[in-house]
Amino acid sequence: MPPGLLVAAPRSGAGKTTVTLGLMRALARRGLRVAPVKCGPDYIDPAFHAVAAGRGGVNLDSWAMGAGLLDALIAGQSADADLVLGEGLMGLFDGVPGEPGRTGSSADIAALVGWPVLLVLDISGQSQSAAAMALGAARYDPRITIGGVILNKVGSERHRRLAAEAIEAVGLPVLGALPRGAVTLPERHLGLVQARETAELETQLEALADLVEAHVDIAAVQALARSGPRVAAPEGLRVAVPPPGQRIAIADDAAFSFVYPHIAMGWRAAGAELVPFSPLADEAPGDDCDVCWLPGGYPELHAGRLGANGHFRAGLAAFAATRPVHGECGGYMVLGEALVDAEGVSHPMAGLLPLVTSFAKRKLNLGYRIATFTAPTPFAPAGAVARGHEFHYASILSPPAPAPLAEVGDAYGNRLAPAGHRVGHVSGSFFHIIEVVT
Repeated sequence: MPPGLLVAAPRSGAGKTTVTLGLMRALARRGLRVAPVKCGPDYIDPAFHAVAAGRGGVNLDSWAMGAGLLDALIAGQSADADLVLGEGLMGLFDGVPGEPGRTGSSADIAALVGWPVLLVLDISGQSQSAAAMALGAARYDPRITIGGVILNKVGSERHRRLAAEAIEAVGLPVLGALPRGAVTLPERHLGLVQARETAELETQLEALADLVEAHVDIAAVQALARSGPRVAAPEGLRVAVPPPGQRIAIADDAAFSFVYPHIAMGWRAAGAELVPFSPLADEAPGDDCDVCWLPGGYPELHAGRLGANGHFRAGLAAFAATRPVHGECGGYMVLGEALVDAEGVSHPMAGLLPLVTSFAKRKLNLGYRIATFTAPTPFAPAGAVARGHEFHYASILSPPAPAPLAEVGDAYGNRLAPAGHRVGHVSGSFFHIIEVVT
């Protein structure tokens, strides 16, 4: 395997995405083949990684993915790469209860693959105290190695020196320090504004690379990376979710973009063809397709336009009369009767499920989920079990489904309300599937 490195932090918002993107682009500019990885369930960061590195990435999740899928993804992503560069999620050790190595934390992935951790510390409001944070991270989990530290939001040279000297005194090298008020990317309620929507993304990535080049010892960072245990590449790519059809009409635009790379790769490896269409452009699923997939995304930001796109709605209804249609999260909302936007305005949707959702009544729903399907789906029979997650702010205003799609539990062993709908050929839920496990 090529050498690898994991960029992580003690908490969200510390600057690990800024550092990761800047490093990916800076290393790619030096001619390295950089393979991106994102720890945990995240649709948005991998799209930025792909642009920054010039190569598609994958997610690695120690809770939702079985060992076989993890090995296959690690082996596949490492092929033909000079360096694998990963980005953690949340805090380095944040996860859920589980067996050792199966908590969903970034530390699990670093331990599994043997990558050192490059720790990003936001030192705003502190100086020498940052050393205690760095030392605690280094000693907390004996499975991993903190190889170096990058300081973020540094206010002055004196500020940098006080923090760096304290951290180096406890035996951890400081490999860079980014000034306060450096380049930032725009955000919204589910994270960064999507890569495809970010204006002048190339210019911003070049600015991030310039920032990292100026304030980080990139040669030292590259030298820090190391090869982990060799993972034998399996024969063919493991298919995490069986393809729902041979020709899959898949919604693909700013409102529907949340598709995990490993799922799309698995479908193609199994011989399926993905045929994109844009509901925002008033396009309907192709009549030459045998199944339609509406991914998650941001339909709540485009509800008026979607509600007015009669060709899309009529074409989807005609398709659903004879062929399967499935919606995840945002796609599920669009399959309903109406979607209420943030201003409280109700917009008609496809009307294929007895569902009304609201973004005006915002409530965060977040966490890992285990789903047992009580009805057949295009991708799994009734009784199948899948692991995945839920992440949305929408509320359901309509009565509970008379025939829910799945029984759902969380990672803590709690049984949740039945999820989703199944009516005729149409199914959907807020559940984002990562792998069908049985």
